[in-house]
Amino acid sequence: MRSETVALNYAEALFQLGEKGGQTEAYGALLDAVAHGIAAAPSVEAVLMSPRVTKAQKASLLASALSSAPREFVLFLTAVVKRGRQGLFAEMARAYEGLVDQKLNRVRAAVTVARPADEALRQQIAARLTQVIGKQVLPHFHEDPTILGGVIVRVGDRVFDGSVRRRMTLLRRQLLAR
Repeated sequence: MRSETVALNYAEALFQLGEKGGQTEAYGALLDAVAHGIAAAPSVEAVLMSPRVTKAQKASLLASALSSAPREFVLFLTAVVKRGRQGLFAEMARAYEGLVDQKLNRVRAAVTVARPADEALRQQIAARLTQVIGKQVLPHFHEDPTILGGVIVRVGDRVFDGSVRRRMTLLRRQLLAR
C-alpha cells in the first residue's frame, strides 16, 4: 500500500475523531505542529525512527511532549507509533489539511507575482480567485522576478498563467510564424 494511501486513512480516522469531538481544526493544527516539530528536529526524528527505541518508549515520549494536548489526539499519535507509521506524520498532516479544506469548501492556491504584493493587492487577488473558482481561496504568495509582471496561479492541477513573460512568448511565436 502506498504511503499516501496509508496517511490518508490515518488522516480520515483523526478527522472523524475531530468531527465527533468538535476539535476538527484544533487536531489539524496539532498534527501540523507535530509534523513540523519532528522535521525541524533531526534528533527527534532519529529517535522516532530508530529500531533501538521501543514503540512504547516512542509513544511515551510523544505523550509527555504533548501533555497539554487533548487525550484523544495523544491516543491517536500513540496508535500511529505502535503501528510503526510515525514516519508518515507530515503526509498525514497534508491529507488532514485537504479533508478540512474540503469540508469548509476552500482550496489552496500558489500565487506567483513578480514583485512583493501589498496587503490590499493580496486581498484583491484572493477575492477575485474566490469569485472565479467558486470556493474560498487561501492564497500562498511567491515572488519570481523572471515572470516580469502579471500573476501565475496554481490551484491543484490547474494553472492560470497571466504573466508578462508568457504573453511575450506568445507574441514572439506569432511574429516568427509570419
